[in-house]
Amino acid sequence: MKKLGFDPQKYIEEQSKYILERVDHYDKLYLEFGGKLIGDMHAKRVLPGFDADAKIKLLQKLKDQAEILICVYAGDIERNKIRGDYGITYDMDILRQIDELREYGLAVNSVVITRYSGQPSTKMFINKLERRDIKVYKHAAIEDYPSNLEKIVSEEGFGKNEYIPTTKPIVVVTAPGPGSGKLATCLNQLYHESRNGKTAGYSKFETFPVWNVPLKHPLNIAYEAATVDLKDVNMIDSFHFDKYQKVAVNYNRDVETFPVIKRIIEKITGEESVYQSPTDMGVNRVGFGIVDDDVVKEASKQEIIRRCFATECDFKKGLIDEETVNRIKLIMEEVELKKEDRKAVLPAREYSERLREQTQSNDTPAVIAFELQDGRIVTGRTSSLMDSCSSAILNSIKTLANISDEILLLSPVILETIQTMKQKDLHSKITALKANEILIALAISAVTNPTAQLAYDKLSELNGVQAHSTVMLSKNDEQTLRELGLDITSDAVYPSENLYYI
Repeated sequence: MKKLGFDPQKYIEEQSKYILERVDHYDKLYLEFGGKLIGDMHAKRVLPGFDADAKIKLLQKLKDQAEILICVYAGDIERNKIRGDYGITYDMDILRQIDELREYGLAVNSVVITRYSGQPSTKMFINKLERRDIKVYKHAAIEDYPSNLEKIVSEEGFGKNEYIPTTKPIVVVTAPGPGSGKLATCLNQLYHESRNGKTAGYSKFETFPVWNVPLKHPLNIAYEAATVDLKDVNMIDSFHFDKYQKVAVNYNRDVETFPVIKRIIEKITGEESVYQSPTDMGVNRVGFGIVDDDVVKEASKQEIIRRCFATECDFKKGLIDEETVNRIKLIMEEVELKKEDRKAVLPAREYSERLREQTQSNDTPAVIAFELQDGRIVTGRTSSLMDSCSSAILNSIKTLANISDEILLLSPVILETIQTMKQKDLHSKITALKANEILIALAISAVTNPTAQLAYDKLSELNGVQAHSTVMLSKNDEQTLRELGLDITSDAVYPSENLYYI
């Protein structure tokens, strides 16, 4: 049984109470949401017990008082930026978010395109949204933002961007990723609300870093690892300490921009800001939900290792620079971690090395090791029939169901028929069956085969399993494992010399 280190119910109660206290001071509160609104898997991994959908469930409790603005930077649409955990582009993620928000009964006011200057792909995305009756607002970049205070807070700055009419006291401003323009959108709204004679406030719904956990706690260092490409660095909030003589942890961007943001808010409202530090601006009660610090520390260390593998793979794919890789290595050294501290790594590599010696191949044999919830290690390798993901999944559910290794869950005739269809009818150059194809075959076999049904029923027990691959996986296999709830890492090795067919 996985140990829990976090109480999600206590967190939701604390956070919702704190938000409502903020709302009481204003006609309207613009609440910038840091991190992911739905499916916050980072928080779930580092805080065992955390509900990945805690934020959206909290908002559901406040749905009569809240509506949502979704921001996206036009440049991210233009370059087809990918959201790593889902493997989809930011524009597609916005469509996904809108669907899920509606399922929770939450009102989506509109989509805000930030730093828009007529980019072609963004125009097409705007057309797609508007033809589905979704309101879209376009905000241009403001020259010298955020340093030129006089220009920003004027008709030539925020005044040139559209005002977004809202009707509820809490306006949640979210985005598919960092750098999407959430803060600028909040400040733009504050400017127009002030001009309309309304009292509006700004707060930031934070999760990480955790302000009341030590600076060098693995939980906060895991946040640095997660944002290594953004070069975020945790630091003591000097403003908070100077004002209250209390140590609080924040990160460099918030600390550096705080004086400017404070002055912008004061110029908009004509009053002294109620916030004396960037920590004051945040609504962050995560630290109060921790119930077992040792469990959280260990989970955070494992997340740092996971991020190290992911960063090295991104470098291999050409997505990030070498400086980012060096940064994650320094973080690993700081916490005295090595990649082999992830339990599934060595079994996968050792099996792969044995296969290499047997076949004398130049390519690294593709092997995946699953660390089951009870600590047992199960491996799978790529063969001419199926890939390593498929093999590991079948071997694992057979192990969980106590089915002998000699018993076949799937008829070879069925598998060969699927292979033939892929090759001859679909003209696929990849004939080894992928994980999603094997799962469909298993589901069909379970209808008539009691043994297959027994194994099929164990699929849910793969949720939370830790896995490691000796080669980088295809997007389809990676996504299938994520959907099953596995946390997968990979060595930064391509499975073959092929550039396209992997």
